[in-house]
Amino acid sequence: MLNETEKAELLQLARSTLESHFATGKIPECRNVCRNLQARKGAFVSIHVERRLRGCIGLLTPDRQLFKVVQSCVLSAALEDTRFFPITAEEVPDLDIEISVLTPFQRLHDIKEIVVGKHGLLVTRGFHRGLLLPQVATEYGWDSETFLEQTCRKAGLPESAWKDPDTIVQTFEAEVFSDQKQAESR
Repeated sequence: MLNETEKAELLQLARSTLESHFATGKIPECRNVCRNLQARKGAFVSIHVERRLRGCIGLLTPDRQLFKVVQSCVLSAALEDTRFFPITAEEVPDLDIEISVLTPFQRLHDIKEIVVGKHGLLVTRGFHRGLLLPQVATEYGWDSETFLEQTCRKAGLPESAWKDPDTIVQTFEAEVFSDQKQAESR
């Protein structure tokens, strides 16, 4: 778990990474990063404009320090999410940045183990893989089965693929925080 200071530091780092990219084309160097932000964790960064999703990219494997994951993901979400046009420098002041820090993945053995709003899902079969963050099921009012079906769809699989023994379904949790309140005061 991150404390409020660490969350604020990550959010500020995400925003300053975007600002620096547009101003200089470079990613800012980080010095004196606290221990929790140096831990190797997966994370997602979601970018919203006026409460509408504008980009969302994550790294699942904890192969880098969290602060570096956030820097990479914020740039990818802003510039490389193929569902949206790239974000421009003019949009940066109005962006709401949301960070989801992931816990390790756990194999799902029974649909009853899913707690909607607490768990996210990762569905994998062969080269197909789809992930939905915990907050997605809550936003859409889905039950556990619908959440599984939608995650299968995101993976490019039939909605019933989660029932297939060749499909691996994993749960995870995410610590989710955003600078939306900061944006509302601007």
